[in-house]
Amino acid sequence: MKKMIVMLALLLATGGAVRAQMQAMFGYSKFFLTEKGQPYVETYLQFDAWTMQFRAVEGGYRADAEVTLVLRQQDSVCYVKKYDLSSPTVADLEHLDFSFLDVQRFSVGNGIYTLDMTLRDKGSEAPASTVSEKLVVNYSGRQPSLSSLLLLASMKPTQKENILSRGGYDMEPYVSDFMPEQVKQLQFYYEVYDIDGYFPKASSGEAVLTVAYIEELETGRRVEGSQVVQRRQVATTMAVPGSLDISGLPSGNYNLVCEVRDRNNNLLLYSKLPFFRSNPEVKGVEMGDYATSFAGKITDESLMNLYLDALYPLASETEKGAVAGLVRRPGLAEKQEFLYHFWTLRNPMSPEAEWLKYKERIDYVQAHYSYPMTRGIMTDRGRVYLTYGAPDFIRDEKNFAIVGHSTSRENRSSTITDLGNRTYEGDGVGVGQVFYLPYQLWRYNRISGDAENRVFIFWDEHRSGNYQLLHSNARGEVHEADWERRLSRQQIPEGEVGEVGRQFNRGY
Repeated sequence: MKKMIVMLALLLATGGAVRAQMQAMFGYSKFFLTEKGQPYVETYLQFDAWTMQFRAVEGGYRADAEVTLVLRQQDSVCYVKKYDLSSPTVADLEHLDFSFLDVQRFSVGNGIYTLDMTLRDKGSEAPASTVSEKLVVNYSGRQPSLSSLLLLASMKPTQKENILSRGGYDMEPYVSDFMPEQVKQLQFYYEVYDIDGYFPKASSGEAVLTVAYIEELETGRRVEGSQVVQRRQVATTMAVPGSLDISGLPSGNYNLVCEVRDRNNNLLLYSKLPFFRSNPEVKGVEMGDYATSFAGKITDESLMNLYLDALYPLASETEKGAVAGLVRRPGLAEKQEFLYHFWTLRNPMSPEAEWLKYKERIDYVQAHYSYPMTRGIMTDRGRVYLTYGAPDFIRDEKNFAIVGHSTSRENRSSTITDLGNRTYEGDGVGVGQVFYLPYQLWRYNRISGDAENRVFIFWDEHRSGNYQLLHSNARGEVHEADWERRLSRQQIPEGEVGEVGRQFNRGY
């Protein structure tokens, strides 16, 4: 499986102009060396040159990024690589409309891992950005299996061996699952391992069929005419490149489906890879009305880009890849079409009403949670608000302190007073004075699919106005065991619960 992540996709206002910080698409694939019984991982980073800071070097200008790859299994670090990556050197700064690619490979054993990718633009003062992905590797070397499905930007015969070489071809990964209208062919590659284990040892000359086609993601219905079938000789490792014509494929969410079948058409192996197709000139069943819809009325492309970025908290992984691809390039019609399609999927009867409800959240977040150089939709509070709506209760503390702090481990009762002239009844012996960094406590009485009374603690660690999510008991959110110690700058003893911890537990 391949994951697509936008790194540092953040618009900054600088001197009245708007520019973008470094943007990069990150993906990975898993393969297996059958002759060595060794799984390995391949990572891909595609940088947008125009979002990086170029500096003068000999012969022109160049941008540099610092990259750190860390593979962890629970608390153990299994692999680390830190390196600098340079863009091509350019003669001037007027022609930066290009991308450049980095590919890394490393061996790994079977297991469940966390893969951390950290990036920093060395020409910028912006902080580094890190993303983490769960990685499951499971190749036995005995059972037939498939590698990841790898989308390709190009494939040509190898002239000189390099990091892109595989099976006699140079294969440039397509590091996105967004297919714009300019892409007419869906090129892909995968490998089949140990398929000969399905057949008797005495048999020879066995062949299998490799089948590739496109299906609609929501319905599973095959797209007519989108199939390619090839007969291949059985081998311990089979390389399967392929291509499907998508020039007439309407906009929408799809799966690339790859199957391996025996000569009797029995299914042996299969895999799916989701992608989003944008093709405004080809009208599908649901896509023809976008121009006259609520989406078609949004004619400011920069505003449209903001609305698309604001979809991230609700979007599927495929849709996130589509949004990343759309906002990185001009084309208002494609963006209008996607916004219409996004809300039609969620409310086919009334997509505009669904959009307008969400737009109210966007407007609120932009008005209340933006701070210098950061849009509200990109903040932690903005994301939580967009995801769950308005909280049922907010506690906002700028200078919260406890005089005569008590801990949950004590038995006697004492009165404790904070510097905001409010009195609390503690349940323990006073152990000193505790000052907390600015924080907000949000409580939701009910979150769909979760238990009652879900609480979020946001903190302003640097007193900059940028509140980040520190801890929550909501499903899938940040969970920090020692969050109150961090909030109190280590003044709360380890393992003990202070006054703000008690606020969290009771939800106010």
